[in-house]
Amino acid sequence: MEAKKLIRLTAPEEVQEFVSAAASCEFDVDLKYNRIIVDAKSFLGVLSLLSHPVMVFCQGENSRLNGLLEKYAVC
Repeated sequence: MEAKKLIRLTAPEEVQEFVSAAASCEFDVDLKYNRIIVDAKSFLGVLSLLSHPVMVFCQGENSRLNGLLEKYAVC
């Protein structure tokens, strides 16, 4: 099951927290901004999208990642 959520990360510390949670997942997590798709387990890739609203695509469930998706959700 694929889940998606719109988030915005605004500081390098938030990027580190998010990438750490994504890296602990055994499934793919991707970020999409316009036509750019980045692996959420890549610190530099996620950092390049800092301050942009990005769509997160998850291929599975992880409670830590789900908590961060709610924390950084764009309303």
